[in-house]
Amino acid sequence: MRTNTVIYPGTFDPITNGHVDLTERAARLFDRVVVGIAHSEKKTPLFTLEERVSMSQSALTHLDNVEVVGFSNLLTDFAISQNARCVLRGLRAVSDFEYEFQLANMNRAIYPEFESIFLTPSEHLSYISSSLVREIAALNGDISPFVPPGVAAALKQRFASA
Repeated sequence: MRTNTVIYPGTFDPITNGHVDLTERAARLFDRVVVGIAHSEKKTPLFTLEERVSMSQSALTHLDNVEVVGFSNLLTDFAISQNARCVLRGLRAVSDFEYEFQLANMNRAIYPEFESIFLTPSEHLSYISSSLVREIAALNGDISPFVPPGVAAALKQRFASA
């Protein structure tokens, strides 16, 4: 029996309630969801890959068909290694679409069987982004409505030592 696997890739620096929402919805649509945490040194993440994987695993433990895996190779190669022919991408605003459309076409050029699925976050989460959460946390603002509790604690600790 073939399982229907989707990759949900990103830097997740850190994982937000918007990411959790999309993962929960994907878990209802697919047999297996692999949250792929990209190494992405180009973006100079606040948290290490190991920290981001750990925070994401903690935030998603309630979902039996979700795995969290770090990766540092090409997304299409990662997808093949996970036996996935589908990628999930979140669209918060129309401005996200042009870039995501370009990525989808490039991924399909590299891996013709690879399909992109786009989901929008729940309306009350559509304005949340990891970069905004980091900025609010750096200025000692309350981020508890935007991230899982473990992530809020990790951010508070990270910026307390800065």
